[in-house]
Amino acid sequence: MSTVQTMDASRSTKFDDVIEKIVDYVLNYDVSASEEAMTTARYCFMDTIGCGLYALQYPACTKMMGPIVPGATLDNGARVPGTSYELDPVRAAWNIGAMIRWLDYNDTWLAAEWGHPSDNLGAILATADYLSRNNITENKDGLRMKDVLEAMIKAHEIQGVIALENSFNRVGLDHVMLVRIASTAVTAQMLGCDRAQMLNAVSHAWLDGSSLRTYRHAPNTGSRKSWAAGDATARGLFLAMLAKRGEMGYPSAVTAPVWGFQDVLFKGNTLSLKQDYGTYVMENILFKISYPAEFHAQTAVEAAINLHPLVKDKLDEIEKIVIETQESGDRIINKTGRLDNPADRDHCLQYMAAIGLIRGALVAEDYEDNIAKLPIVDQIRGKMQVSENTRFSQEYLEPDKRSIGNSIQVFFKDGTSTHVESVNYPVGHRRRRDEGIPLLIEKFERYVRGHFALEQSNQISQICASQAIFESTSVDEMMALLSTV
Repeated sequence: MSTVQTMDASRSTKFDDVIEKIVDYVLNYDVSASEEAMTTARYCFMDTIGCGLYALQYPACTKMMGPIVPGATLDNGARVPGTSYELDPVRAAWNIGAMIRWLDYNDTWLAAEWGHPSDNLGAILATADYLSRNNITENKDGLRMKDVLEAMIKAHEIQGVIALENSFNRVGLDHVMLVRIASTAVTAQMLGCDRAQMLNAVSHAWLDGSSLRTYRHAPNTGSRKSWAAGDATARGLFLAMLAKRGEMGYPSAVTAPVWGFQDVLFKGNTLSLKQDYGTYVMENILFKISYPAEFHAQTAVEAAINLHPLVKDKLDEIEKIVIETQESGDRIINKTGRLDNPADRDHCLQYMAAIGLIRGALVAEDYEDNIAKLPIVDQIRGKMQVSENTRFSQEYLEPDKRSIGNSIQVFFKDGTSTHVESVNYPVGHRRRRDEGIPLLIEKFERYVRGHFALEQSNQISQICASQAIFESTSVDEMMALLSTV
C-alpha cells in the first residue's frame, strides 16, 4: 500500500504551534514598551533607507526596479524611496527590498541561521504607504512612523528568534524564507486581518518552502542574492493580501508527516524554538556601519585596515597571511580561485581582507572589475591561509556575547611579522553602540544628502533626529520626503 493511501485524511483545525506563536505574538505583544527597541528601530530605519539610496547609484540595481512591465504604475500606490515610482504595494515591496539588500550593507542577524531582518522593511513600508494613502482619500487617519517601527521590531523578532536554533543553510535552504514568513505575519496585521486570517497567511508562508542557497556559493554566486530578499518580502505581502480576501490556510503546513515543511525540507528535523518572542532581536541587531561586506568578515576587514599602515609599503615582501575566523565564516566565505562578479567578491573573506590590507579601506566600488583586476589583489589573496578559531566559534553562539571575531597576522619573507590583530566585535555590535551610532548617523546623512536636494535632505534628517518627532510623523509625509518628483 502506498504512503499516500495510509495517511490519515482527517483535517486538523488547530494550527501548528510554530504558526500560532508567531500570530499571537504579532497580535498581542506590546513592543513599544521597550524604549531601547523603539530607539534602535529608528536607527535601523535610517540605516536601511540609507543603504537603499546608496544602491540607486548602481545601474545593476536600478535596471531591476520599477513596474514589472512598462507602464504598470498605480496612481496613489506605494512609493519607492529615492525614485518617482508609485506601484502596486507588492511590486513596491519588491523594489524597496531589492534596493535595501543590493549592496549587502544593511543590518545582520547571526545565529544558527543568518539573515538581514531589515529586508522586511520592503513589505512594511509599501503596506504602510498604500494603506495611509488610501485612508487619506477616504478622510481617515493614515499610519504614523511609530506603526512602522513596531512592525519592524516584530518582523526582526520573528526572523531572528527562528534563526537562533534552526540552521536552514545546513540543509541547503536560503535564509530569505524567514523574511517571507516575518513579512507575511506583520503585513497581515497591518492589513487588518483577524487571527484566523493571519494563521492562514502564515501557513502559506511556510508552505512556500525556500529558494536554494546555491546563488550565494561558488560556482553559482550571482546577483540574485541581491534581490532574493526583495522577492521574499513582496511574496509575504502577497500572501497576506490573499488571506485578507479569505483564502484558506493549512494548519499542519510545518509538521504534516511526509508532506510538511519539516519532513520535506528540514531533513525530518523538528524546528527548535526555545526562546519566546519579545524585543531581543532588535535590541541586539548588528549594523553594517563601516563596510559593505558580508557580516562574518566585518571584523576581519577592520583588522586588515588596522594593519594597513604596517604593510602598505611591504606588500611585495609578504610571505603569508594567517587569518582565523569563526566556523560560519570559514564555511561560507572562505573562497579561493576565480571570483566572477561583485556578488562573488563581497562574499569572499580573502578578497575583503586583501582590499583592507592594500587600500586601508573598503567601499562598494572596491568590488567592481577595475579594482578586482589589479594584479596585487590576487597576489595578496593567494598568500592567505584561513582556518577556524574555536574560541571565535564558541563566542559567536553565546547569547551574552554574540561575537563575530576574526584575527589577521602578516608574515614577511625576512622572517619578521606583524602582531596578531584580533577584533571580536564589529562597530555595529550592541557592545559598541556608543561608538557606532554616530557613525551610523553619518552614513545615513551621507547617502540622503547624496541623493536629495539640500532642503529635502535637511527635512528628512531633522525628522529622523528625534524619536518623538519621528514616531509622530505620518507615513504619507515621510514617503513624500523620500520620493523624487
